[in-house]
Parts: sequence; C-alpha cells; structure tokens
Amino acid sequence: MIVTGFDGSAAARAAVEWAADDALRMNTPLRIVHAVDRWPYQIAKFPPPEWSDAMEQAGEKLLAEAEGIVRSRQPTVTVETRLIEGSPALALREEAVQAAELVVGSRGLGGFAGALLGSVSMHVAGYAPCPVVVIRGERGPVRGEIVVGVEDSSDCAPALAYAFEQARLRGSTVRAVHGWQLPVHVYSPGFVYDLDDIKNRQLKAVTEAITAVRKEHPDAIVVEDVRQQHPVEALTEASKQADLVVVGSHGANALERALLGSVSRGVLHHAHCPVAVVPIA
Repeated sequence: MIVTGFDGSAAARAAVEWAADDALRMNTPLRIVHAVDRWPYQIAKFPPPEWSDAMEQAGEKLLAEAEGIVRSRQPTVTVETRLIEGSPALALREEAVQAAELVVGSRGLGGFAGALLGSVSMHVAGYAPCPVVVIRGERGPVRGEIVVGVEDSSDCAPALAYAFEQARLRGSTVRAVHGWQLPVHVYSPGFVYDLDDIKNRQLKAVTEAITAVRKEHPDAIVVEDVRQQHPVEALTEASKQADLVVVGSHGANALERALLGSVSRGVLHHAHCPVAVVPIA
C-alpha cells in the first residue's frame, strides 16, 4: 500500500497525483490521509462541538477532493481515505508502518507538508520504515531516468534496490551517481597522488556496489556516473535530467534519524525532481 498526505495545497495535489501513478505501476492500493491538528490553532483539547465539527468537515472535504484527483487520474487504482487526529509528523510515521511507500509534497498549507523541508519532514524521513518520496516543484517532462546515489559501502543497497525497481516499473534507465572529493591530506606539501588511480578505484567501488542488484534486474540499463564533486552537487546536477532521485537514510541513532544524513538533507533541499529517501535498515 502507498500512503500520501493531503492538505489541499498545490504541492500536496502533486503528491497525490504522483502517488496515484505509482500505485498503478506497483499494482497496490492507495491511502490518502489528512491530520486534524488542533495545536497550531491553540484550540483546547475539548473544544466546543461546532469547532470540532468544522475542522472535521473541512478535513473530509479535502479528502474527498484528493480522492477525486485519483479517480480522475487513475480510475483503476483502489483508493481509501482516512481522517486522523493529531500532529502530521506522528500521523505520517504511524501510517508509514503499514506502507510500502510514503509520498508527501515539499510545501503545504501547514498540514502534512507545511514544514516538509524543516524539522517535520526530516523527522518523518529519518524515522519512517519505508521509502519517503518528497515531491518537489511542478511536474516536468518524463526524462526516462532514475538517479540513485551510490557509496563505496553496502549501506546503499536498499536505495539501489528501490531505484532499480522504480526503473523497471517505468522502463527507465538507472543512473548510479557517485560523487567524491580528494581528502584534505593530499594537499599537504610533498604528498604525491595518482588522480587516475583514485578515479579508477571510485569507479570500481560503484561497480561492486551495484553488482548484486543488477543480478536481480539483468535487463536493466545502467549508467555508472562517477564525478569529482561533492555528492550533493553531483546528485543535484543529475536531478535536472531525472524523474526521481533516490538516496539512502543514514540514521544510525535517534539523533541522526531525526536529522538525516547531510547528503540526504542536501538533496532534499536542492534537487530539481522528486526525491526518495530510503531507510538503510
């Protein structure tokens, strides 16, 4: 099941459209949720009935709108709606437990995506047990390419698996991007290094990282893209010609999960297309 949040904003609408398309590709149901969060409005825990009714009615109206978007765009997708009481961050985290994918817009009206590139989004992406897809900007033309960030370790395996599966569903090419920089010590006086040798070792690391995933997708078209750039810069540049950028979530402890890794955070802020943050474990 795919879950998406909706608050009526343009970004949330784009997220619902993206989620509907992915639900069709994955042949899975779609759940649209809206959180009735009274705290931003400083409404008492037990407000007058008319206040509660008004907020719930507004939420139900938004959910009906979102359901209409899905039925108009992808009429064969099974869709359900759910009105939830509580904060958007907690609601999204709870829904993500049952989801194969969580889709949210980059900016909203104060509901699910109001602070998506701030503490709420980083918290959700860091803690969610499933891939979190952040829809950025307006829908662009189909590029036919999925970009995935590759590291020289096995940590990127879940992100690679997700990227290859997205490419299979779309009939797209996978661009495996690895950005690297020279270590600071190479600038020390008298230090000698072979730039070609470093580049070859970086390329070998990328090839080794994707070998196992390629066995599961023998027909995949893969471009191994190694760049002497900061990873965020490399992925941001590649995102200009991509339909989706996939990065791994590096949270090893509670604080790191809440903040995400620097690369994931940077790509979320700067990418030119939707970004999927995939948990490592």
